[in-house]
Amino acid sequence: MALKTIVRYGLILGMVLILISCAGGSKNERKDKAAGAEEQFELGFAAAERGNLQEAIEAYQKVIKLDPKHARAYLNLGVLYGRQGKWKDEIKAYKKAIAIDPNFAQAYFNMAVSYNERGDLKEALSYYQKTLQIDPNHVEAHNNLGNLHFRKGNLDEALREYEAAVQINPKYARGYYNMGNVFRQKGKLEEAISSFEKALEINPRYGEAHYHLALIYFEKSDFPLAIEHCERAQKLGIVVDPRFLERLKAHR
Repeated sequence: MALKTIVRYGLILGMVLILISCAGGSKNERKDKAAGAEEQFELGFAAAERGNLQEAIEAYQKVIKLDPKHARAYLNLGVLYGRQGKWKDEIKAYKKAIAIDPNFAQAYFNMAVSYNERGDLKEALSYYQKTLQIDPNHVEAHNNLGNLHFRKGNLDEALREYEAAVQINPKYARGYYNMGNVFRQKGKLEEAISSFEKALEINPRYGEAHYHLALIYFEKSDFPLAIEHCERAQKLGIVVDPRFLERLKAHR
């Protein structure tokens, strides 16, 4: 079964002022620099939201010139470099954010996702674990760590992480969906059905959950329900395996 979607933190918008010491500078000068940094930070965020990545990058670079210890600016730079495919610059920016704030859980998380996307599962695992050391309630880190375990075939460990995610956030549909995949892999079809149904209770437009329910009901020879969930999945834009559609035809 394929690795499920990993989740990344996007741009972080915040109004936290980090005042830095400037040798020979006045208190007012420091305040002016901090205010200017935050103004540029918001301009960068707005530009990124409009899709103007280079404009956003330039704004965040101005933030850093005004406030070299602005960890969120480095984090957002990392996100933007990632969107441009500049992986080395992305990682470098996250590392700068961490050097400024060693407890910046979101920076560790984004590092983990970057390594995960490039297939470096060992580094990804390390950074997900570091994220959770700092923030044990980081739902997406639990989910993505569960995905790593699932990919490696460690189903019990994967289930434990998904269960932690939904315990922290009972409305986290993706966690229930992923639990369903684990239960199905373990052959526990009733538990899988319950998990997929819970995901749909939270998000009725969760097409993948409908699709997996269709597959399970087909395995159970409950063909009317298999057809129903397959049709719902297709209406929600899910591309269904043509071979499965052919097998369903015989039971329509």
